[in-house]
Amino acid sequence: MKFRITKDDFLDGLQQVQHVVSSRATLPILSNVLLEARDGELKLTTTDLDVGVSCGVSADVERAGETTLPARRLASIIRELPANDIDIEVDAKNVATIRSGPSFFRIIGLPGEDFPRLPDFQESREFKLSQAVLRDGLKKTSYAISTDETRYVLNGIFASFRDGKLSLVATDGRRLAMVENEIEFPQSQEIDIIIPTKAVSELQRLLGNEGEVKIFASESQVAFELNDAVLISKLIEGNYPNYRQVIPASTKERIVIDRDMLYTIVNRVSLLAPDKTSSVKLSFGPDSIEIASSAQEIGEAQETLPVTYSGSEFSIAFNPDFLMAPLRALSEDSIYLDLTDEMSPGVIRTEGSFLYVLMPMRINQG
Repeated sequence: MKFRITKDDFLDGLQQVQHVVSSRATLPILSNVLLEARDGELKLTTTDLDVGVSCGVSADVERAGETTLPARRLASIIRELPANDIDIEVDAKNVATIRSGPSFFRIIGLPGEDFPRLPDFQESREFKLSQAVLRDGLKKTSYAISTDETRYVLNGIFASFRDGKLSLVATDGRRLAMVENEIEFPQSQEIDIIIPTKAVSELQRLLGNEGEVKIFASESQVAFELNDAVLISKLIEGNYPNYRQVIPASTKERIVIDRDMLYTIVNRVSLLAPDKTSSVKLSFGPDSIEIASSAQEIGEAQETLPVTYSGSEFSIAFNPDFLMAPLRALSEDSIYLDLTDEMSPGVIRTEGSFLYVLMPMRINQG
């Protein structure tokens, strides 16, 4: 195998695929990137057997072939090379020589034929939507994915293709984030899948603000095809809980709040909420919300946020991190905070298709 490639193209390809490579790979070849050179293209592939990423970049291929080389080490070398043109030649024993300007490297690889192949998706359901829409939906939900490995079905995003809509849902049992978008697909294609956290993270890295993404889904795997890259992942098996039953059917009060101002104040006040069991208390009065936190042996903080409000006076407490997470992910200037009483879940909504349910905490008396 012999080819010439620019440093920028090679780095771009490596950066798209190298994050999948585990630092604790169970098989030596899983630490490597598969390089396939043919027809004016260098194809790069990595996998950890659960998630795989493949992309193609332009290359001047003199002799076609394939090999695998240590992914992270290769990326480090290419990043530091002095010249933009790189010549790579691989011999029959998978030893690669890399030349760039005055630099010379020799790296020992492993045979390409030993690399696990990514599955194909000939018998699968196919969907199309804009990259920007999917990227926005993942941003607005992924922070609510559970990290509790004993509840493995919650360790990913639930994607439901039903009734002409794609619903993206994430929950950890104490909060739930959901985004729904209308997309066109026949009823025969309807399917529910759970996309694991690692695949969600890689997908967010690959998605841009322009162009389409094609989604191929089977009962056990999903593929995302976008730009010149393909991401393939195993799905989480199991039944996702009935999330719709935790969404309050009705609420008593609706308050319109400036998103940025609420985030800033909660962030400031929560400086005195030192641990994960801490809360911030929101007290609703005439045209104002008093936001406060207190902790024994530390002190207390409070600040008033002016709003339009004429409902009953009451207080409700939330985990500050959980309250700030959606505010950080949203771009709208204003949010709706829908509440019933101090014991019922709060709901954050926007003008779009976003919804966030947050369980209240016991009010900390300090």
